[in-house]
Amino acid sequence: MKDSFKEVRAFEGNPKWEQIIKRETPLYRRDNDIRSEFDRDYTRVIHSTAYRRLKHKTQVFFSPESDHICTRVEHVSHVESISYTIANHLGLNTELTKAIANAHDIGHSPFGHQGEKILSKLSMDNIGENFWHEKNGLCLVDDIELLDDPEGNKKNLDLTYGVRDGIISHCGEIDENNLWPREDAINLRDISEPAKYQPYTWEGCVVKLSDKIAYLGRDIADAISIGILDERLNELYKILEFDSIDKLNNTILINDAVKDLCENSNLERGLCFSDKMYEVINKIKEFNYNYIYNTDKLDRANRYFELVITNIFEVLKGYFKEKRKTKRLYGDVIVDFEKWLSDYWTDERKEKNTNKALFDINNERDQIKAIIYYISGMTDNYAIDMYNRIIRF
Repeated sequence: MKDSFKEVRAFEGNPKWEQIIKRETPLYRRDNDIRSEFDRDYTRVIHSTAYRRLKHKTQVFFSPESDHICTRVEHVSHVESISYTIANHLGLNTELTKAIANAHDIGHSPFGHQGEKILSKLSMDNIGENFWHEKNGLCLVDDIELLDDPEGNKKNLDLTYGVRDGIISHCGEIDENNLWPREDAINLRDISEPAKYQPYTWEGCVVKLSDKIAYLGRDIADAISIGILDERLNELYKILEFDSIDKLNNTILINDAVKDLCENSNLERGLCFSDKMYEVINKIKEFNYNYIYNTDKLDRANRYFELVITNIFEVLKGYFKEKRKTKRLYGDVIVDFEKWLSDYWTDERKEKNTNKALFDINNERDQIKAIIYYISGMTDNYAIDMYNRIIRF
């Protein structure tokens, strides 16, 4: 129902309001700034290098020749559009959903979810920690990404709690219906695994569901356009109860899911789909895993991604053991890494830089974490270029 969630939206009358807009480090103020807190978050996100790099990061299909195949930044735009439609209809805060949606995948590594799995294995093997893009996204906006303030000082993004929470709580991989926000304002840095907590706001819950709506439909559309599903379309038509290919397009899939969600959600039931739509969504997800994400073509690409990321990791790890030798063998690769490091090491930080040191250069655990952060920020093309520089004589 239209505006049925208006009374629980993120606004000044909400009991959670002060926590939602809270920043761990206050932002600078301008006398002539006309933006809301969430608008400021939104612009800080889209001005960050991590956001800009999303246009060259894999969504599902690596390095497509067609400009019309979805990349990570296009997926983010789809989530923003879908979440805006839902939030606007239900009476929720669309500025908050916009900020969360644009930031939600900022922590993705190169090569999509496969790159995430590779980095997680390397991280677990070396320091006993999982790597997952939701937590990495929080770390990026809190500690890694730097923007100049009006005086030229480098500062982290320092986003509001509501947006930071939406980033780390957005996991759309879990099959669930009837979604409510949690009540507790937990320390987000203490979250140790994905999907452990629901978002703190209704707006965060909307983005979480919008993420699933966006990737399920678009992945099918892309797979059809490049011919992966030619022999499986009849099975897909049966799931969707479609009679002809003319009906099978992403706009219809999104519209039907969004409309169903808006019609079936209320404060008592939470955000939810009808039983029929929920069943269809889960069947589509199963179909996508069987015939898109686990295809031979993608598997061959995944093996290449592991080769690229693992070699970069090993070279950079070797840098801390034998700096002189490693720099002699891999010159400009190490120069790039050292330039990035200079913003974060305790004994190499410049004046007018971030207000906290992130790593201790002499701590082996910090060295590994720095490498993981560095690789996670790479675009697909940059990672491949670095690998080619490593193996080139």
